[in-house]
Amino acid sequence: MKSRSTWASGLAALVLGITAPARADLFPAADAGFSPYAAPHAVAPAADDDDLVDEPLLLADLPDVAKPLSLAESAPAPTRIQPGRVRSYDLPPVTVGGAKPGALREEDRVGPYGQPRWTATRRFPNTRVYVIPEGKLEAELWFIPRFLKNGNTNGRYLAEIEYGLPYRFQLDLYYRLDVDTDGNGENGAQIELRWAVADWGKIWGNPTLYAEYIFHEDSADAIEFKLLLGDELARGVHWGVNFVAELETGGEREYVYEVDAGISFTVIDEVFSVGAEVKAEFASVKDSRSDLECSVMVGPSFQWRPMPQLSVNFAPLFGVTDDAPTARVYLNIGWEF
Repeated sequence: MKSRSTWASGLAALVLGITAPARADLFPAADAGFSPYAAPHAVAPAADDDDLVDEPLLLADLPDVAKPLSLAESAPAPTRIQPGRVRSYDLPPVTVGGAKPGALREEDRVGPYGQPRWTATRRFPNTRVYVIPEGKLEAELWFIPRFLKNGNTNGRYLAEIEYGLPYRFQLDLYYRLDVDTDGNGENGAQIELRWAVADWGKIWGNPTLYAEYIFHEDSADAIEFKLLLGDELARGVHWGVNFVAELETGGEREYVYEVDAGISFTVIDEVFSVGAEVKAEFASVKDSRSDLECSVMVGPSFQWRPMPQLSVNFAPLFGVTDDAPTARVYLNIGWEF
């Protein structure tokens, strides 16, 4: 009787569809050169050992159930994971020299600038703080009705896209609609650029420079400059102060100088906070620069984040000076992509 070939014994061990009865002597250990994925020949199953022959059969002659699968056929296709932008609420904490880890997750230092997580999302409707992390993309809607002392109402409505650029820059683009007391609307647009002077915590107040150009459909355009300051007073206590100059480029050349400030207290980490804001405006026109209109408004502010990517900011501000409106309400809704 002629001996079996080692490749034939390996093939018998691999192929589960062989209909011949399995016997222990049909499964000797395969030698080191055997590969279950390379079988150029096969031996036809025989009734007994005397009928075994050395004549090879082509692999195509085997029934389909007995053919070994190739690597490509037997292994599942790998799943490709596309790299994506990490959302600000998922950014991992970073270690900052000299900084103590906060008990609140929203106070973790994150991103390339080592900023607190709470600064990556707008905390106050009216007061800005720092810049958003590089690569963050968010859309916001603004509703700002104003209730005048004579009983009339006007307002402003904005749709905004903000994007975090490298080197501590931030770009914001707005569509703007101003509605007067008669209900007539004027279209406009705003383009805003911010730059943080240093990484978070390197300079007191984390100063950030802000410049904006405001386009109006019919009225005079305006340019606006701001100095943004903000930081943490204690665990869960955050503040911001803005110094603002908005200057019309034509028409009556109205100049408006503002001081905006806000303070916030965390009630539920990354979910709910309460606070207060103040807005003081001093306005004049070119023919009477010394005759300033002084408008001061104060009121509570709230932030609610029902899900990580959604933020709702609400601040009803009430006038406390004669030149101020009865109230101006800020409602801001943001969604991070």
